[in-house]
Amino acid sequence: MLFKKRTYATIQLPKSKEPYVQTEADPITRGEVIPEGDFHKCPNCGEIFYAEILRTTEGVCQKCGQHLRLGARERIAQITDAFDEFHHQMEETNPLDFPGYEKKLASNRERSQEAEAVVTGLATIGEQPCVLAVMDAGFMMGSMGSVVGEKITLAVERAKEEALPLIIFCASGGARMQEGIYSLMQMAKISLAVEAFSKVGGLYVSVLTDPTTGGVTASFAMQGDLIVAEPGTLIGFAGRRVIEQTIRQTLPEGFQRAEFLLEKGFLDQIIPRNEMKETLTRVLKLHGGKR
Repeated sequence: MLFKKRTYATIQLPKSKEPYVQTEADPITRGEVIPEGDFHKCPNCGEIFYAEILRTTEGVCQKCGQHLRLGARERIAQITDAFDEFHHQMEETNPLDFPGYEKKLASNRERSQEAEAVVTGLATIGEQPCVLAVMDAGFMMGSMGSVVGEKITLAVERAKEEALPLIIFCASGGARMQEGIYSLMQMAKISLAVEAFSKVGGLYVSVLTDPTTGGVTASFAMQGDLIVAEPGTLIGFAGRRVIEQTIRQTLPEGFQRAEFLLEKGFLDQIIPRNEMKETLTRVLKLHGGKR
């Protein structure tokens, strides 16, 4: 095998917001067997920690600071005061009759409880209204098919119609191979919608989360008026090893990570997860929002 596949789980944080305190009744303390799903392993440092602890750290590893991947619903719960979803039931078909695609879609819907790899809606963040789109790496690695492209395009158009700021949390492995040219067409469609939104003076904040790659990076992810990222986010088009094999050179350490891109001028700011809501609120207020 040329490449070794690495698997990362998209975490689903517990919904309770009460602080977690380990007690004698805790199954870890008692030495009992813990049911599957109650532990998570950091993909960066390998630390294994109790799932409840993630709730108090917003999905950030306590040992190394790695920002673990979040599901769209967890992300929305963390940053919004209120959220009114639209186009929830829009589901993908199989335009190219790609073998096994329907089964894969059904499996992802069952596991994630989402219709597709992006959730869109009207939101308030720090009492500031906006249109919000959040991509979910837990659904086919956030790959962009026809429905993902359509939902994001409709979100951009809604922001234009209602003269609201637009915020997109990007998380994607790129274009969805099962849809071929239909998937690639979404790059141009969304980019044109963003351009039209920009021409009427709309504010677009692009938030890059791990991973933001492929056709998403090559289109709307890098079109924001303000482009920010979480620490350690993988950002790029082709993978590191593909590039190295193509140009026959060794790339710098940290290549395609958010910190490297900030240094080279591709990002405006890196924002830790616990500061994201406050920062977005401030940005929305500065650009004519509610004070």
